[in-house]
Amino acid sequence: MNFRRRRRETPDVNLTPLIDVVFLLLIFFMVSTTFDKQSRIKVDLPEASAQKTLDKKNRERLDITVSATGKYYLNDRELINTDIDTLKRAIEKVTRGKTDIPVVIDADANATHQSVVRVMDAASQLGLYRMSIATSTAGKGD
Repeated sequence: MNFRRRRRETPDVNLTPLIDVVFLLLIFFMVSTTFDKQSRIKVDLPEASAQKTLDKKNRERLDITVSATGKYYLNDRELINTDIDTLKRAIEKVTRGKTDIPVVIDADANATHQSVVRVMDAASQLGLYRMSIATSTAGKGD
C-alpha cells in the first residue's frame, strides 16, 4: 500500500468567463440605452410688462395664432383643420425650407395647452427652434 500523501492542487478560479459576461452586459446596456434630448424646443418667453420690438434683420417671421376654439392661423390665414400634418405642410410652404425664421406663437388665453404644444411640436419637427410666445402688456385689456 502506498500511504504517501497525494499533493493537492490549489484551486484556480478562472475569471475569463466572468469578464466576458460583464463586457457583454455592458455592450447590451450601451446599445439599448437611448440618448434622447428631453427638451428640444427652446422657447423664449418675453416679459409681459415690456413690448419686444423686432430689429430689421428679423422682419421675416412666422406668426401662428391659436384661437380659443383651437383653430390655427398662419400669418393671419386660417388653416382648413387642426391636424398636425396640415399645420406642418402650411409651415413648410411659408418658410420654404428655411430654419432660421423666428416663430411667434400668439395663443388665446382660453386655448388648450394641447393646441399650443401641437404648434411647437410641428415647428420643431421642421427644424424651427427660435420660438417665442406673444403676450399682451399688463396695462392693456382685450
